[in-house]
Amino acid sequence: MACSVPEEVGGYVLAGGKSLRMGRDKALLELAGKPLVRHAVKKLRRVCMDVRILSGNPELAEFAPIVADLHPGCGPLGGLEAALMHSTFDWSLFLPVDMPFLPTAFLSQWVRRTMTEEKRGARLAMFTVDGVPQPTLAMVHRHVAPFVASAVERGEFKLYPVLERAGRELAAKQGGVLGRTFRNLPWNDESTFQATPNLYGPRQEGWMATTEAQQSAKHLWFANLNTPEEFAEAERHVDALDT
Repeated sequence: MACSVPEEVGGYVLAGGKSLRMGRDKALLELAGKPLVRHAVKKLRRVCMDVRILSGNPELAEFAPIVADLHPGCGPLGGLEAALMHSTFDWSLFLPVDMPFLPTAFLSQWVRRTMTEEKRGARLAMFTVDGVPQPTLAMVHRHVAPFVASAVERGEFKLYPVLERAGRELAAKQGGVLGRTFRNLPWNDESTFQATPNLYGPRQEGWMATTEAQQSAKHLWFANLNTPEEFAEAERHVDALDT
């Protein structure tokens, strides 16, 4: 596939989950002969200038440098806190280790469009898929870091409410509206970016630069592989992987 030049974004693989339903570290489970963590790192390296893994497992260091939580036991929010403290970029992209089917072309264009909206107030971007927020796939500006750190200090670890609160407070500070600051894009299997011009402008062909196999596996783009059954479904669509 054709790859664009990586953006000035820090890329972080969220790989700190316990994977209890899988019986082992999910990051090391193989799909199409490669560990999930390798798929995630390869995808982010096509999009981001610097890629790290958020995990406490030293076995993952062979795939990319590890950034450990500053406060273990806080879930994904602890990973965001550590990443935002670590990153030298204005923007950080977070990708779950078990989301291998999201096309790189799609991810790259979303990142690029989000960054172009910074001057209009954008500080957060994510998707709500079939009505369910997906905050672990997110673009987060460094201005969000104090809100994440404060939430960890208060013991508030639910990721979406923390990000939504940060978006509201940043929007109020900017004198803007939440929809510009927190760009939460609704999505389902029938979605195209053309259908949401109020969020991302007119259709860009780059959004659609996906293969026929990727389109046929569109129901897996935002899917997390949490169970053996979901992993078995993923194995039936390995031709849709681009990593």
